[in-house]
Amino acid sequence: MTAPNPYVKQYLMTAGPTPLPPRVLSVMAEPVVYHRAPAFDTLFARVLGRLSLVFQTSNDVMVFASSGSGAMESAVANLVGPGDPILACAAGKFGERWIELGEAHGADVVRYEPGWGARLDPDEVDRRLAERPEIQVVFATLSETSTGVVHDVQALAEVARKHDAMLVVDAVSGLGAAECRQDEWGIDVVVTGSQKALMAPPGLGFVSASQRALDHAAQRPGGTYYFDWERTVAELRKDAPATPFTPAVSLLAGLDVALGMIEEEGLERVFARHDLLARAARAGVAGLGLDLFGDPDERATVVTAVELPETIDGGKVPGLLRKRGITANGGQAQLKGRILRIAHCGYFGAFDIVVSLAGLEQVLAELGHEVELGAGVGAAQRVFLEAGVGAVAPPA
Repeated sequence: MTAPNPYVKQYLMTAGPTPLPPRVLSVMAEPVVYHRAPAFDTLFARVLGRLSLVFQTSNDVMVFASSGSGAMESAVANLVGPGDPILACAAGKFGERWIELGEAHGADVVRYEPGWGARLDPDEVDRRLAERPEIQVVFATLSETSTGVVHDVQALAEVARKHDAMLVVDAVSGLGAAECRQDEWGIDVVVTGSQKALMAPPGLGFVSASQRALDHAAQRPGGTYYFDWERTVAELRKDAPATPFTPAVSLLAGLDVALGMIEEEGLERVFARHDLLARAARAGVAGLGLDLFGDPDERATVVTAVELPETIDGGKVPGLLRKRGITANGGQAQLKGRILRIAHCGYFGAFDIVVSLAGLEQVLAELGHEVELGAGVGAAQRVFLEAGVGAVAPPA
């Protein structure tokens, strides 16, 4: 791996890990506290309360020292046994992870794969559940980071409920950036990670499971030890909530500050800011005469996927951006070299979008694509100007 040029200012513009607020970085440099001491008890209880606000749930929120994928695996390990039929919905790389996890745990995986960039169709989920009434668990994705599409998990929850099935949602990139009202929408399980819209470093996985899901898991033969929900929830329900195993103390200290910032800004304002950043990014793409990849629905608030011109070598775009100090996501798997993803989840503001578009303009020109410098930047700035200064900046 080539190290970044230390003399070039670096901009982290990926959809995860995302930039960290200075306040989060600062608190993680403080001395580590003992995880069974009263000081940590107080911090952990505060984190749990703040997580419930972001999940919009009254459920216990389980915390694991893992990535978001660990939280996803915990859902499969606790809810699914060998041979159990499940419905896995996949319209991108991270949706496909549900298929891979199901197969790894020996499930009978029924696939619904409408194609990368498509939105999951509730009618198709309805049809598959009608064909396989024995399916008890449906797995889907809120924000498909590989394509930029945000799926209508509210509608999927309604369909699952109609068939008396549970819906499990991967909200790793979406929670805190796109609306996901777990209790109101009747979603049984929501999983996420720390390193995206929650503005903390990688290393924490979270699971919010309904009592129905917990009861279902308790009836399964033991399929996991570290990720066991019954053991984890029992610790959370003690007078002083705790974790069964050593938690990531410093990461939780940083998360506490990040969640406090979300609380300070207000969740509805956080959603509105992400929506505004997405609209400006899409306006910038249109200003450059480029197309969006996949369904250009207004709900795509986490990352904007841009189709790169066929006349250039799209595989060179991320590297050329990196030379300018901008680390951005290209496409994954079959989309490698075909798209560039402009992130706007977490600690992002207006000028992050402007910088991303300015860098893209320069790289397109360098690769020989005819581009009017400033066209994308100008289009995005007009969106921000119309919204006003107060709408585009998170708390410092």
